[in-house]
Amino acid sequence: MSRELWSSRTGFILAAAGSAVGLGNIWKFPYLAGKFGGGAFLLAYLILVFTIVKVVMLSEIAIGRAANKNAVGAFASLHNRRWKIVGYMGVVACFMVLSFYSVVAGWTIYYTVEMVSGSLSGLQPDALTGKFEEFIADPSLPVIYHGIFMLMVIAIVIRGIKGGIEKVSTLLMPALFIIIIALILRGFMLDGAMKGLEFYLVPDWSQLGDFDLWSAALGQAFFSLSLGMGTMLTYGSYLDKKENLPNTSFQVAFIDTAVAFLAGLLVFPAVFSFGFDNTAGPGLTFIILPAVFNQMFGGQLFGILFFILLFFAALTSAISILEVMTSYWSEEKGVCRKKSAVIFGLLTFFMGVACSYSLGIWADVTLSSILGINIDLEVFNLGVFDFLDYVSSNILLPLGGLLILIFAGWIKPKRIMDEITNNGKVDFYWKNAFIIMTKYISPIAIGYLLLNSIGII
Repeated sequence: MSRELWSSRTGFILAAAGSAVGLGNIWKFPYLAGKFGGGAFLLAYLILVFTIVKVVMLSEIAIGRAANKNAVGAFASLHNRRWKIVGYMGVVACFMVLSFYSVVAGWTIYYTVEMVSGSLSGLQPDALTGKFEEFIADPSLPVIYHGIFMLMVIAIVIRGIKGGIEKVSTLLMPALFIIIIALILRGFMLDGAMKGLEFYLVPDWSQLGDFDLWSAALGQAFFSLSLGMGTMLTYGSYLDKKENLPNTSFQVAFIDTAVAFLAGLLVFPAVFSFGFDNTAGPGLTFIILPAVFNQMFGGQLFGILFFILLFFAALTSAISILEVMTSYWSEEKGVCRKKSAVIFGLLTFFMGVACSYSLGIWADVTLSSILGINIDLEVFNLGVFDFLDYVSSNILLPLGGLLILIFAGWIKPKRIMDEITNNGKVDFYWKNAFIIMTKYISPIAIGYLLLNSIGII
């Protein structure tokens, strides 16, 4: 069965960047930066992205294009069936991530509607906090918006690579940049905006010795760039053999990092300008920023644009995640694309319902409570939403990235290098650095931070 290819290099870059650019950049990155000191977190993130993480991205895309198969079939095709476990881990990670991710994406639709209706206008932070907590604890409303979002994702993936994913990404990515730049320019005009810029751009060097900061930055980089779960591998499998992989991977990483960086420029000047708490966590997006918009001239318009921006970012990422599961099922099991997308979309929806309920009526349901035992480990005492987030972001994605590096650096180094250089036709000027990073530095760094994040060391 012949496989679709991207119609152009630009189409791949925008689709891959769309996969990478998501809620991780605009929702998660600012609140982690706020939690870990602003400039210090930003510096650690940039260092990791353009050293360790970029190597993982290039390796993953190269594996996908070399095999011309889905996340599971690629490893078996290039080596042997035992390596399918890496692909299966990616599929499981995608299922976990999309389950809670689509719930948050549903929130963006709800808040867009609320902004348009004007029902958030004039509300103070306390009232916005109550509204947010009441909404996410509601047993039906978040599920409805979660379902609407998943229906959109399924419909796009059913249409395939060129007619669905590439077409939507080509339209949404430029729109996303236009909206975020407009919001940043408005934020820079606020009194006190420079305090936010200073917090965000000037690092406190003493904080760089905090391993929790580096672990959080690494987990965020993997989550943001969609690494370790097969999305870049799957997208790479649809890439033409003539394309320059080193340049292409750099452009995708650069666009994704640029959006995360711009999200900080959007959030912190506004938050500091009005004296709000920059360490507000996930509520920074859904509580503090609406409060900022309420005190800003033209705030309703900019609030609408902001939540549309969040929705665009969520949609481009979600379609890439569902594509990993869809391509695996359709190619490995022989099920048609439409049926595969619907099956995994529905499974994800139902798990998302559990994630949503865990923030309300199932708030006390944890792994410890289900097993009926008291285990003094954080992961056993998390609700469904937080459990899936923790396991995927802190374990499966870094572990998947580590195994990808071992495969590229030790199992099939020549095959992967031939793919990266197009059999010697591409000038890979940092080839020696790539080999050293892939074999030694990146695996050791990821392994150490992985063990640190789960509390073993």
